[in-house]
Amino acid sequence: MRILKAAALTVVCSIAIAVIWFGCYMKSRGFSARERPAAFEAYLARQARRLASPSGAREMKNPVEPTPLAIAEARDHFADHCATCHANNGSGKTQINAGLYPPAPDMRQDETQQLTDGEIFYIIKNGIRFTGMPGWGGDDEENWKLVLFIRHLPKLSAKEIELMKEINHSKQ
Repeated sequence: MRILKAAALTVVCSIAIAVIWFGCYMKSRGFSARERPAAFEAYLARQARRLASPSGAREMKNPVEPTPLAIAEARDHFADHCATCHANNGSGKTQINAGLYPPAPDMRQDETQQLTDGEIFYIIKNGIRFTGMPGWGGDDEENWKLVLFIRHLPKLSAKEIELMKEINHSKQ
C-alpha cells in the first residue's frame, strides 16, 4: 500500500511540474497564431482532430461512387468553398491559413489521407472546435463527394488546378 501511495504521489507531482512548466513556457512565448506550432502542439492538434469524430463516424463508408463526374462536381465545390483556407491543391498555403492556429493541414499528406472516409465526412459536416474549421452542415451527398475529392488531391492534375482557378480566380 505504501508503494502505491508513493507511486501516486510521484505521478501527481510529475503532472503538476509539467503543468507549471507548460504554463511558464506559454507565458514566455504567448499564443501567437503566426508562430509555427512546436511538435508537441502539432501532435495535440492532430489528436484533437481525431477526437473530433465520434467512433461511429470512423466506420462510416462513402456511399458515393468515385466517378469522374462526382470528383469534378466536388472539385468545383472545393474551389468555390474550401480553397480559401485549404488552397486549390489542398496544401493549405493561403493567406488566410497563414494566420490560423492551428493551421489547416496539407490535406495531401498522411495526417489527413489516413483518416477514414467517415472521419473526413464528419469533419466537413460538423467542423472541429478550437480551430478555424467550421461545421458546414450541408447536403450529405455533396459532403461525401468532397471526401472523394480530398482523396483525389494527391493526384490532382495541372488541368484540374486551372479549372479551379477559373472558379475562384486564384493565383495559386
